[in-house]
Amino acid sequence: MCNVESKLHICSHTQTERNREETRMEKVLLSVIIAVSGLSAVSSPARRQYYFVYDQKNFTEAQSYCREKHTDLATIDNMDNVKTLNNMADSSKMVYFIYSYLAWIGLYDDMDSWEWSLSEKSFYKPGETEFRHWKTGEPNNKSGKEHCTEMYDTGLWNDNDCETSRRAVCVDVRGPNLTFIFNNISMKWTQAQSYCRQHHTDLASIRNMTENQKVRDVAAGHSVWIGLFRESWKWSDGSNSSFRYWSQKTKEPNNNLGAEACVAADFEVSGKWEDWPCHYRRAFICYGPEVVPVSKKVVKVKFENKNNLDLNDPAVKKAMLKQLKQKLRDQGLDNNIKLSWRKQADGEVFHKEEKEAKKRKKKDEL
Repeated sequence: MCNVESKLHICSHTQTERNREETRMEKVLLSVIIAVSGLSAVSSPARRQYYFVYDQKNFTEAQSYCREKHTDLATIDNMDNVKTLNNMADSSKMVYFIYSYLAWIGLYDDMDSWEWSLSEKSFYKPGETEFRHWKTGEPNNKSGKEHCTEMYDTGLWNDNDCETSRRAVCVDVRGPNLTFIFNNISMKWTQAQSYCRQHHTDLASIRNMTENQKVRDVAAGHSVWIGLFRESWKWSDGSNSSFRYWSQKTKEPNNNLGAEACVAADFEVSGKWEDWPCHYRRAFICYGPEVVPVSKKVVKVKFENKNNLDLNDPAVKKAMLKQLKQKLRDQGLDNNIKLSWRKQADGEVFHKEEKEAKKRKKKDEL
């Protein structure tokens, strides 16, 4: 048994690929007792890089530009992001013919993100969850809060405020058989959903025109809730950040002009958010790849080599780095760590400790 020592580079970087190691080498290296004294690394939190673009574009054009040139329209996760954007904004470049000092961000009202309350996948054949029978011009989110669906007495559908009271149609599902049941008590959508789930299966799901006609028939001339609803605001890049910074002065989102499905930050009022029609042309904010500050440390490591492996063998060194990285993860560090061996003056990484001690003794005697 002998001790060996070397120096190890530790860098923070963005990992792009994991290399697979041979199973045999991993089993052998499990017998190497690794004693790392003072091994440490600093992993700085990633930061999102924002870019203001003052060329005026509508929301769709701005989104395409950001996706082509950077990553996407800006996602804003917290007040620190808000402060960053306020410091960056040049309001003199956001003066428009009307409604100045506004810039698009990545939040939008997904008008097509409708889902059925009855979510059991086996209930639907391919394509049936996408069946729709909207009235012309609907859904339009006219009030800014129209996230639930009613069926008119004509059989056509309309999006409406979920707080509105309506009668409802429930569905009973028994294997391949289903029955639609009319509930004559006016309720809010969520109350109707709870009622249908308690007494039947769920609010009515409609998979085709035949079922649409059946629901219309049982509704007997009333406007009724059905089971279609939607989650409203989404980020362009698909992230799930729930942070919101709506302007309270104008009670946003208010859909004041109708079809206000896109969001702009108003830098006349500290970057607070407002909903606007997506066709307006204005400046916009993109974000780019995360910037990961790189820090570097060189530390000395010592290994107890019970199996007398050739630790300067490239395959052995590579496998050992993998195990060291796992140890760093176990200490709570993230995956943004790169390890590399530092060659010594003779081109080797590892030297036996006894050999080094003799060299130092001889040098001292001289």
